[in-house]
Amino acid sequence: MEKGNFKSENQGNLKTRKIIYYVLGILEVLFAFRLVFKVLGANPESTFVGMIYSVTNIFLTPFVGIFRGAVTKGIETQSVLEPPLIIAMIVYAILAWGIVKLIEIANKNKNTETY
Repeated sequence: MEKGNFKSENQGNLKTRKIIYYVLGILEVLFAFRLVFKVLGANPESTFVGMIYSVTNIFLTPFVGIFRGAVTKGIETQSVLEPPLIIAMIVYAILAWGIVKLIEIANKNKNTETY
């Protein structure tokens, strides 16, 4: 394998890993907003809160029903703790890490092949 080809392939893998972690970061931030909004009893009628709930619902669907949510009713708001949200945050982080490790393993195998 030529050095130039190896270098460009390695940079491509680095770029792929960075993109995976960037997407994970965006998803985790959205989940963090949802967690805070739910725990503090944010108004779901608010445009921003509703948008966060809509976007994150797509990614929470596989985890709904694992545990029941804890609800606390206050004078003006209702606080909700969603265990599926916490599980989703952990699972997606592990999934992203696993994909990046798989890319690294595949890259190492390509680099150690003899021609």
